Amino acid sequence: MTPEKVLDALRNVQEPDLGKDIVTLDMVKDIVISGNTVSFTVVLTTPACPMKDMMARASENAIRSLVNKEAVVRVNFTANTSTNRQDPGSVLPKVKNIIAVISGKGGVGKSTVSANLALALAQGGAKVGLMDADIYGPSVPIMFGVRGERPMMKSMGEGQKGMIVPLERFGIKLMSIGLLVDEKSAVIWRGPMASSAIRQFVTDVWWDELDYLVIDMPPGTGDIHLTLVQTVPVTGAVIVTTPQDVALADAKKAIGMFSQAQIKVPVIGLVENMSYFTPAELPDNKYYIFGKEGGKRLAEEYDIPFLGQIPLVQSIREGGDMGIPIMVSDDMISRKAFEEFAANATRSIAMRNANVSAAKVAEVI
Repeated sequence: MTPEKVLDALRNVQEPDLGKDIVTLDMVKDIVISGNTVSFTVVLTTPACPMKDMMARASENAIRSLVNKEAVVRVNFTANTSTNRQDPGSVLPKVKNIIAVISGKGGVGKSTVSANLALALAQGGAKVGLMDADIYGPSVPIMFGVRGERPMMKSMGEGQKGMIVPLERFGIKLMSIGLLVDEKSAVIWRGPMASSAIRQFVTDVWWDELDYLVIDMPPGTGDIHLTLVQTVPVTGAVIVTTPQDVALADAKKAIGMFSQAQIKVPVIGLVENMSYFTPAELPDNKYYIFGKEGGKRLAEEYDIPFLGQIPLVQSIREGGDMGIPIMVSDDMISRKAFEEFAANATRSIAMRNANVSAAKVAEVI
């Protein structure tokens, strides 16, 4: 065996999402050969890559069939999360991907989806932050069990302003207006005030290095959404809906907003929440309370990726109320649904970064 022969064999191993082989994509590093043993490292586009086991098996088969049938193949993995930032020296320079989770209307479980997406990405090995941008109805403090806690300030050096340090919980960084104001106080702000708060969450919070910053957006298509896309280069948007027609009608407006020529933020995909009810005592039963597969049909209509279906399960609600999101619980049925959703979102983000022009700040008149 030689490194050249190993590389030639690995040219037959495809990165399934990017549609090219792992050698052409320069993903193979550090080939070491000792007798019949060959080891090398595959550099993934994200630590949370759901396809690495498949690529490991394909690599092993390629080397044994094309180079040495007695080979002992050891595939190591590392990750250099892909990004498509046009100007990494601007705001949030150390954040590789900014993901906006949006819906056209309230009550579809957007905060639950945002929280568990962030946790699923972190459990896959990524560095993740969660920004609660719902100024009027912040949910993060309750869902993560940090009610009443306050973030600290960090000195950035002489002559520089201090930065807010986000809280850390379950391995991710958290920031919410609910951490700065008393939860009994209503935030009664006009649009410009709310937009100013979002800009501060971006510019005055020490997010540091992140693979993904998940932003839980408020419902609708208004000031805060425009402020966000004008302030940071958003990698893409995840649309959350439920199956019934009322929610789908508003989801269409959210898709339409991000497809506007002057905004042009790619839609990473659509996830259908509360797809069906499954009682704990009958885990194989599905009751389609809000209709069936409306989100899937909408994704097909707009030709956007369908990222998955999240069931309506009592434990999801209980976990959110107790400050223990479902992704850090023992409920395997619900966890699996969120893991599949996060895996599909990760793949869609990687493909977006590889195939779409660079992310940039929108210029909205």
